Amino acid sequence: MVRFYMEKGTHKGLYKSIQKTLKFFQTFALLEVVHCIIGIVPTSVLVAGVQVSSRIFMVWLITHSIKPIQNEESVVLFLVAWTVTEITRYSFYTFSLLDHLPYFIKWARYNFFIILYPVGVAGELLTIYAALPYVKKTGMFSIRLPNKYNVSFDYYYFLLITMASYIPLFPQLYFHMLRQRRKVLHGEVIVEKDD
Repeated sequence: MVRFYMEKGTHKGLYKSIQKTLKFFQTFALLEVVHCIIGIVPTSVLVAGVQVSSRIFMVWLITHSIKPIQNEESVVLFLVAWTVTEITRYSFYTFSLLDHLPYFIKWARYNFFIILYPVGVAGELLTIYAALPYVKKTGMFSIRLPNKYNVSFDYYYFLLITMASYIPLFPQLYFHMLRQRRKVLHGEVIVEKDD
């Protein structure tokens, strides 16, 4: 991404230049959920599932499917946030598996998210918002009545509901990471309440 910007002097065309790699690795991230299920990584299956499905949704059902938004600045926001997050996270996992975790990697894993998580979420929300007029105008992925199945679905309203779902979900995931940060970096024992 940095090389693209240095060579072109703009973010326009960035998504197109990295889309194959992005689609492959973000789809391949489904294995993260499997890794949680079988215990390779000590992460909640629910937390991993929400994050992975959110990214797959953004990659395939928003950015890939709606070409006019691929050059939006908001796409760069979530791409940068995701990239730095993944480099940090996978470095953390790799060094942890090797039983040789440098403190800086541990520190980065539990501090970078404080800025990167809100930046990534802002990028995602702004990208979905930018997609709304196109989705409304074209009716993409929508099913109108009457039809032989007697079912309707409006992708425009689905996107509005998806955006609204960030209101309760983002704080839960963010505060979960803050609790993990306190536990890992400060050795605090966190007692989770059953809701």
